[in-house]
Amino acid sequence: MSEKKAPGSVSKLLNASWLRPFLLLVMIVVGWDLAIRIFNIPAYQIPAPGDVVKVLYTDWPELLSQSWPTTYATLLGFLASAVFGIPIAMLIAGSRTVESYVYPLLVFSQSIPKVAIAPLFVVWFGFGIVPKIIAAFLLGFFPVVVSAVQGFKSVDPDMVDLARAMKGSRLRVFCAVNLPHALPAIFSGLKVSVTLAVVGAVVGEFVGSNSGIGYVLQRSIGTFDLPTMFAALVILALLGVILFWLVDRIERFAIPWHVSQRADVFIGS
Repeated sequence: MSEKKAPGSVSKLLNASWLRPFLLLVMIVVGWDLAIRIFNIPAYQIPAPGDVVKVLYTDWPELLSQSWPTTYATLLGFLASAVFGIPIAMLIAGSRTVESYVYPLLVFSQSIPKVAIAPLFVVWFGFGIVPKIIAAFLLGFFPVVVSAVQGFKSVDPDMVDLARAMKGSRLRVFCAVNLPHALPAIFSGLKVSVTLAVVGAVVGEFVGSNSGIGYVLQRSIGTFDLPTMFAALVILALLGVILFWLVDRIERFAIPWHVSQRADVFIGS
């Protein structure tokens, strides 16, 4: 019995969703180490993977404590982008007048580098958590609006007319037709937004902060402590992956009926 189950267990392990990116990550780290050894790259330019791992091991408590302010600012900025972005997208998709006024301004605002205006937030709101939240919000807001607008506009008008013909109120039609059909696009925007919110929080910490991963990066760059800088980048990458995974789990729970959630949707998976 156990011998028959073994091949299936091995096949299931090889097809695990986490194994392939893990193997690719191992290949990248190995190539990184080989490149340093072959080309004799000095440590003050690119640290060896072993040095980065050593910093992660020895300084893990400090890196973990510094990651909490960044995580807090990221989550609050991301939630604000969702809370404000989705209703604004509903107004834009439902009214051509609102779209003509608001949408061009949103597009125009994205051409302004957030690094350039982040110092203003420090002047206006001080060196606390507020400038970091605003920076995270500004980077995560636009993807939510664009994706949600596309989702609401892609709803089949015939389905809306049919629901209204069946004496459905505007609220019921919205909850039964418009919102479910727009949710896949909304979640696509949210997944982009949550990763950009991490970047926004770090930008806010670069400008003025005495805590957070952005502060660790700024401090390590100033002292040319490249292993610590790379370790901080690893923490940021892990933070982005975890938050993306959480949004993806919520999406699977919210729209299990959508074709994107089918296990056989990818060829060869």
